[in-house]
Amino acid sequence: MREQEAGKRRKMREKTGWNKKFVVILAAMVTVIFCAACGNRTEADKHAETSGKDKDTETSGTDKDTKTSATDKDTGDADKTEIQVFIAASLQNVMEQLAEDYYRQHPNVKIAYHAESSGTLLTQIQEGYACDIFFSAAQKQMDQLEKDGLVVEGTRTDVVRNQVVVIAGKGSGTKVTGLSDLENAQSIALADGSVPVGRYTRQALVNLGKLKEADDAAAITTAEIQKTLGGTQVSEQGNVSKVLLAVVEGSCEVGTVYQTDLYGYEDELEILETVSYDLSGDVVYPAAQVVNEEADEAQSKAAAEFAAYLLSDEAKAVFEAFYYKPVT
Repeated sequence: MREQEAGKRRKMREKTGWNKKFVVILAAMVTVIFCAACGNRTEADKHAETSGKDKDTETSGTDKDTKTSATDKDTGDADKTEIQVFIAASLQNVMEQLAEDYYRQHPNVKIAYHAESSGTLLTQIQEGYACDIFFSAAQKQMDQLEKDGLVVEGTRTDVVRNQVVVIAGKGSGTKVTGLSDLENAQSIALADGSVPVGRYTRQALVNLGKLKEADDAAAITTAEIQKTLGGTQVSEQGNVSKVLLAVVEGSCEVGTVYQTDLYGYEDELEILETVSYDLSGDVVYPAAQVVNEEADEAQSKAAAEFAAYLLSDEAKAVFEAFYYKPVT
């Protein structure tokens, strides 16, 4: 009898112990679920707060860099007229400054810049890329665009002048003094012939008698130049910005760029020679409004107004600050 009583009490303790374990486990599960839910709500709240901030700050800028405009806070992108402006790579710094100035006066206009070599930009426009304004580093590309019937009649104008320079890193100890003795360099950064600065450099070398005459200097290959210079390594680059970086980073001893490209690099680079217009030819940057069948009336009007702004006294002062010479 006592054994039966003891057995019952033992079974009761086991059952009670199991129930306690079950309660503990169940409580732990509830706690985990509750914490996860709280965590999710916290993340959702954070996301809502972040999204709210994003909606309050609209951004405008260029392909290279997105800048926040104070005027954008008052109006969203949906209220803006966007124009596509194709610019030569050497114009990027000055055009970013002009964009900031223009935004302050025209907060409802969003300018999307696309910076590349003028030859590449010409090809893209010919292939149907949407473009409202083309700002080239040479007349050749604009001439071709006009022949293609893609320039809005009466909008082409020469905006600024530039000048080709031979550069090296400061303190490089190079033996090169300019184009006349480029062969003294271990390596040269040179834009290809489709890039205006590459064509200007080739034409200057032809006029110096270092390269053979050609119907179009742009057609002279990098291999031909390397051979003429006695095997000096010539690193061909796709635009003037890449030539600049090759010299700044030290991968090439010298290179040819525009005088304006030294803006911001005055402490790192030195000019070995400023190439005269007699050698390179006149370095003029034309701009024009482009036929854009996708543009509506507001876009066409905004493009015309921005093109006019590039010729304003205000814009001329900015161009001069970046070492450009206004044509008029």
